[in-house]
Amino acid sequence: MVLPSRNPGDARRERDGLCDSALRVGPEAPTLCAGWDVRDLLVHLAVRDNRPDVALGEALPPLRSHRDRVVSELASQPFDALVERVRGGPHGPLRVRALDGLVNSAEYFVHHEDVLRAQPGWGPRALPQAQEEALWRTVRVMGRVAYRRSPVGVVLVTPEGPRAVVRPGAESVAVTGTVAELLLHAFGRRTRALVHLEGTPEAVARFRATYPGAVGE
Repeated sequence: MVLPSRNPGDARRERDGLCDSALRVGPEAPTLCAGWDVRDLLVHLAVRDNRPDVALGEALPPLRSHRDRVVSELASQPFDALVERVRGGPHGPLRVRALDGLVNSAEYFVHHEDVLRAQPGWGPRALPQAQEEALWRTVRVMGRVAYRRSPVGVVLVTPEGPRAVVRPGAESVAVTGTVAELLLHAFGRRTRALVHLEGTPEAVARFRATYPGAVGE
């Protein structure tokens, strides 16, 4: 799960963009989520947005048969109908635009990139400044969780200058990239994250051993 950024408009824009991209590439296209094609990802999002009873089945064994039945029903829907279910957004409290933005802006950005960057010829998108600022707030907070296992300190650095120490250490590595690339690296999409690592050879090697795979390395 990706935790909050704070621009309500971003969640709607990324949800629509993800749905448009899903229709363009088709249900069987790959994603960056291991073992999931586009249909699997949309089923996950349909459950996440509107079926907390199904989500409980991940943690409570007695509910797993119910979870499996609902997931199977969603996956068997015509693909266009599944896309529109996701495009319709959450029901309940998360229909409030501000809450949707708080919970889903970064979530849908990452999952949209999961679709885009798994296709041939992908490239990074240019994001609106307000969206970058919102995602920067997210990555500063979540970087502390993402890099908690790092054997060295971690500093996130953007080309424009903002930086954040997300794990203090006597010896540190700087992870440099745009806000989008830093977010994707922090949330495990390292085989497609365009970042650069700086530090002593020993510090960089120790960091890479724990967090391998960034294409910019």
